[in-house]
Amino acid sequence: MAAAFAEISSTEDLDQLFLKSTDNYLILGGGSNILFTQNPEGLVLKINLKGIEVIKETDQYVYVKAAAGETWHQFVLHAIKNNWGGIENLSLIPGSVGASPMQNIGAYGVEIKDVFEELEAYHIDTKEIHRFNAEECRFGYRESVFKRHLKGQYIILSVTYRLTKNPVINTSYGAIMSELEYMGISKPTIKDVSDAVIRIRSSKLPDPKEIGNAGSFFKNPVVPAELFNNLKKKYPNIPSYPVSATEVKIPAGWLIEQDGWKGKTIDQYGVHKNQALVLVNYRNAQGRDIFNLSAQIIESVKNRFGIELEREVNIV
Repeated sequence: MAAAFAEISSTEDLDQLFLKSTDNYLILGGGSNILFTQNPEGLVLKINLKGIEVIKETDQYVYVKAAAGETWHQFVLHAIKNNWGGIENLSLIPGSVGASPMQNIGAYGVEIKDVFEELEAYHIDTKEIHRFNAEECRFGYRESVFKRHLKGQYIILSVTYRLTKNPVINTSYGAIMSELEYMGISKPTIKDVSDAVIRIRSSKLPDPKEIGNAGSFFKNPVVPAELFNNLKKKYPNIPSYPVSATEVKIPAGWLIEQDGWKGKTIDQYGVHKNQALVLVNYRNAQGRDIFNLSAQIIESVKNRFGIELEREVNIV
């Protein structure tokens, strides 16, 4: 249980909140990517800023500004309804708009950095609003400057996305194409792609309203090509995605599944039966139990494959 809780609906709320102190607080967006191993001692802030607006248009693009408290999936559906392309592959990702650049969320061959224009963020110490472009955000794989050296210094207020008026369909990654074929669709629209992604994610990932989980718990590791080539000799069917001439990305779920963790249950928690990336709380397990399970998986995968997995979920 938090010592105190506050919902933020305006920058004025932030000004008043940080008037006396800026110490000991935790910022929540949708709260979907966080594991509590202990009760937060200070103030928990729920960002509830709302609003979506078109700020400018060109012949090719529409620039859409969304407040940080908007639900990410609802924003995706809003874009699809208006036939604005670029984020349909990111359908059904849990969380808020404000978390999307912080995590550089991504799925099925698309990342936020591909459609990002700028964001506005509240600097806690000075109470000023600063703008950041893509270069200043220093996007990486599930990374941004706000998770590194600017961590805890800013609160994201809004994000502007550069969406296309003439959508280019992207079905090359994962199982989207095969799902569209199963749906009997040969010339998909962005809504068709979104529907396919929703079907795929729903079949693999548990609903957090029914089974406690924080989504994908681990990042897909990026490893040296030399290590991957050595693993491929032993595991010819190991899946991979080239990152550069010297690096390869390997699905963490495959590594975890190969090591025998998929579907394993320990007391009231375990690894989901359909997706090895997802750790689940079936009843009343503690956050520390889930964390310890993740530590066991990390050690097990490292011992077998020589790859150390990194947690994607934020740990408190």
